[in-house]
Amino acid sequence: MKYRMVERCRDAFPLRMMCRCLKVSPSGYYDWRNRPLSARAQANEALLARIKALHANSDCVAGAPRIWEDLQYAGVACSKNRIARLMQAHGIQGIPQRKRWRKKASGARPVGIQNHLARDFSASEPNTKWVTDITYIETAEGWLYLSAVLDLHSGIIVGWSMSHRQTRDLVLQAVLMALWQREDRSPVILHSDRGCQFTSGEYQRFLDGHNLVCSMSAVGSCADNAAMEGFFGLLKRERVNRRIYRTRAEARADVFDYIERFHNPRRRRRLGAARIKQSLLTQPSVETG
Repeated sequence: MKYRMVERCRDAFPLRMMCRCLKVSPSGYYDWRNRPLSARAQANEALLARIKALHANSDCVAGAPRIWEDLQYAGVACSKNRIARLMQAHGIQGIPQRKRWRKKASGARPVGIQNHLARDFSASEPNTKWVTDITYIETAEGWLYLSAVLDLHSGIIVGWSMSHRQTRDLVLQAVLMALWQREDRSPVILHSDRGCQFTSGEYQRFLDGHNLVCSMSAVGSCADNAAMEGFFGLLKRERVNRRIYRTRAEARADVFDYIERFHNPRRRRRLGAARIKQSLLTQPSVETG
């Protein structure tokens, strides 16, 4: 610790005076300075380089938990606390979530509609559980509304649409885009809140006609749609809150870029890595005689 203090203040004060005040020898300081890095320090330097690269590739929005996940998928063995310590020591940080509390009136759940999801956000197969919701994006021209459909199996946005108005067409276009990429017509649970767009008769008839099972949250239970809220939180924190949009067209282009060039490719890479890891774990061992 004393040698680090001498090194830090070397340009401001005479070396021998600092050594005399701290009761250390100049030769000891030079020996400490020329000493090679320990194995742990060298490992930290290599790990820090990877952290900086991942942080830069995320547009400087990824924090310690997400960088730790990327390193795990890359096969780098390290703890989340170690990543956090290195990032804090070198002034590297992600974009924190801003907490906002809003209260809005909930619509009446249509007769016969239940909460089929029941906060079970796991899905073993794609196109079995979807969640959807609407969020808003501020521009100089006014609000731009985004409706998105997220597949709980992969975390990929399978459908989305944007408009300057919150209408039934906004949510129907997002669901229709999700249906286009579906390979079969097996039933899919589609969960939403009780917004008027989702409780409308037209929306319910559309779901019935396309073999989609409507699921709706309880009153005042935002956690029932936590997966969709989580994506919107990432979108706002990592992209929207860091921009000033002059026009709705500018916001549309930026949201498209985030979904199709940043979020979905990242999720596909994670899904591919998870499948490879699972196949290696389930691969039968070969006995050698």
